Amino acid sequence: MDIFDKCYNFTEARDAIATGLYPYFHALHTAQDTEVIMDGRRIIMIGSNNYMGLTNDPRTKQAAIEALEKYGTGCSGSRFLNGSLVLHEQLEAELAEFFNKDAAITFSTGFQTNLGAVSAVVGRHDYIINDAENHASIIDACRLAFVKNVLKYEHSDMASLEERLARLPEDAGKLIITDGVFSMSGDIANLPKIIELARKYNARVMVDDAHGVGMIGANGRGTASYYGLEKEVDIIMTTFSKSLASLGGCIAAEAPVIDYVKHRSRPFIFSASIPPANAAAAREALRILKTEPERQKALIDISNYMRAKLKAAGIPIIEGETAIIPVYTYEMNRTFLATKMLFEEGVYVNPVIPPAVCEGQCMLRTSYTATHTHEQMDAAVEAFKRVWAKLYN
Repeated sequence: MDIFDKCYNFTEARDAIATGLYPYFHALHTAQDTEVIMDGRRIIMIGSNNYMGLTNDPRTKQAAIEALEKYGTGCSGSRFLNGSLVLHEQLEAELAEFFNKDAAITFSTGFQTNLGAVSAVVGRHDYIINDAENHASIIDACRLAFVKNVLKYEHSDMASLEERLARLPEDAGKLIITDGVFSMSGDIANLPKIIELARKYNARVMVDDAHGVGMIGANGRGTASYYGLEKEVDIIMTTFSKSLASLGGCIAAEAPVIDYVKHRSRPFIFSASIPPANAAAAREALRILKTEPERQKALIDISNYMRAKLKAAGIPIIEGETAIIPVYTYEMNRTFLATKMLFEEGVYVNPVIPPAVCEGQCMLRTSYTATHTHEQMDAAVEAFKRVWAKLYN
């Protein structure tokens, strides 16, 4: 058998394109913003993770430009060797302070951050206990760590988590990993109970706060801050590609943990460091996040406005309090059709199908930006109403 047979026989994408329902790889002709030009069409963007609205902010762009001019386009090596800039160290110090931790370490992408942190910290004979809806990067991190013992508890089900923990050896190393704000449903992890169970069963806790940072917590410090549990969470992880308007990621923890990861994490040691422009943009976005709390308020206000409008229109949403509002479509074909129809109405949303969700629970993931306007939301809701009338009548 030719190793490429699987490639030659893969027709799912071509089949979907032939039906006109293929929803992926739309090309942007403009910067990421509340409205964009996509495939030549002006679109209201309610499918990005640009929560703070900083990807096109003049200040983040200027910070990137200045770093580009000073340091060049890249670092040509890993942080471990020749790729460490003063800029990286400044960013890490500011991130550690932001999360109220001793130290922080940056990685080149968010996905790589989970790969690098988990695979370094967890040993082969330790235990990882995952929320069932954790991000794919955490699942792959468990594989890279060659961990024999990976358990999964039902999503946000604390009885399920305790049942898993109670079965484990008391003296074994254990790491509970959970998203802070879950990327698909938008719900918030029950950190107080997770911390309580971690203490009871001698486990550590890691929170992937890729979506929580900027959205919740004091000055957007995320889920641990939201609950006042920053000192109790052992590792806080986040990405720069969302609220921090760049590319990369970090973990913040006790200094010995960060030092260990620096010297043991293969994805960190063997990858080139974050380009100067990305580091500078993230640093500037972090500064704005800390000094402009009104952005966080604007994000929640516009999300609540949209949530109320969708409910009033009879659109079946998942209740919540974050800037992620999923809309149920249930069936895959209907999901793709709704996505296409909304796009034709001038609204971009993300279709979510298995394995990202369970069978029969397909949805449209909508997400919002601090700089969205009521007028844009009103137009988006009207588009939803027209599409739903065609789909269900």
